Amino acid sequence: MSRSTSDSSEPQFYNRLAVLRSERGMSRKQLAEEVGVHYQTIGYLERGEYSPSLVLALRIAEVFGLPIEAIFSLTPFRPLSEQLYGSNKESS
Repeated sequence: MSRSTSDSSEPQFYNRLAVLRSERGMSRKQLAEEVGVHYQTIGYLERGEYSPSLVLALRIAEVFGLPIEAIFSLTPFRPLSEQLYGSNKESS
C-alpha cells in the first residue's frame, strides 16, 4: 500500500470500491480476505486515504473480474447515472 494520497506531491486517486462491493453484496472484511489485507485497509482505500500497490490493485481487479482502470483512476469517475442515461443537458 502506498502512502496517503493527501500528500500534495502525489496525484489524487479515485476508485469505485464501495460501489462495486455494494453491487455484489460484499463486506469490507470479505474483500480484504480475498485480497489478503486487513479490512481497515479496504476502508482507507475507499476513502482515498491510501492508494493501492500495483499488486493489490491487480488482486482487487481480479476479485471483481474487471480491468483495473474500471476500478481505479487518476481522474474522477462520471456518475453511473450519467454513464447509463447520459447528461440531463442532452435531453433538454
